[in-house]
Amino acid sequence: MGRRKGTPVHGWLILDKPQSMTSTHALNKVKRLFDADKAGHAGTLDPLATGVLPIAFGEGTKTIPHVMDSVKGYRFRVAWGAETDTDDAEGAAVKESADRPAREAIEALLPQFRGTVMQTPPRYSAIKIAGERAYDLARDGEQFDIAPRPVEITRLEIVDMPSPDTCLFEAECGKGTYVRAIARDLGRLIGCFGHVAELRRTRVGPLLESDAIPLESLNELSNSADGRDALMRVLRPVETALDGIPALAVSGSDAAELKRGKSIILRGRDAPIHSGLIYATSRGMLVALGEVERGELKPTRVFNLPL
Repeated sequence: MGRRKGTPVHGWLILDKPQSMTSTHALNKVKRLFDADKAGHAGTLDPLATGVLPIAFGEGTKTIPHVMDSVKGYRFRVAWGAETDTDDAEGAAVKESADRPAREAIEALLPQFRGTVMQTPPRYSAIKIAGERAYDLARDGEQFDIAPRPVEITRLEIVDMPSPDTCLFEAECGKGTYVRAIARDLGRLIGCFGHVAELRRTRVGPLLESDAIPLESLNELSNSADGRDALMRVLRPVETALDGIPALAVSGSDAAELKRGKSIILRGRDAPIHSGLIYATSRGMLVALGEVERGELKPTRVFNLPL
């Protein structure tokens, strides 16, 4: 007898991932709680890290790329005096120093880490080297090089410096940026070495820490009198992921055409005058994501949500 698939669930959940849990484990726990037939997360968090882990259900999984490409926010604590092989507190020290940096010395270097910068990902990362994950090669003791690549860091600030040994930072950065690499490179430049001791993701695009729900709270909702309904109430609609993309309401007949993958002509005073990405709704439900070109909406992604 085959394993039961689960039930159709559509939308986004902003999970506050607990420490010492992989993103995949967190996803599987949430998927079971919702008895969902399909789910995926938007951006892996290391087991050490906590905070915003966006989880998409059902038709929401079609919008994962839009969330993955958005700006991410982090709050992290760097411990000075040791660089580790993993660039975080889970690794073994590979370089050590008795020196500790003054706040002014750190501040003076931060401009070098803002804007588009070249960054070498950590050796313990999911980057592929000749088809193999870097962390697998690193665990096996293989010697390999990772090429630096451009990343976008829009904000990097000191929030607090509670002692000479640690410094609390906040950062906002684009896809593919490793906070662990920021800590490593900053420590090397200062000359005292450093690694990430704590890491919390505070934002993934429009999905914010203030709206994140801990796993314990989801368990409590699941065990409440109206368990399933209580869980469904914390889900965000699929279009939450499309924040910043213009929306357009279309008629039922146009919605049917879009769902069949056919283009529609945009007429009348409500027709958008711009070109580019847009999402269409009908009766308040998401229908399609598409490109507007010369008064025509061509669907690039169709959603099969119940109207």
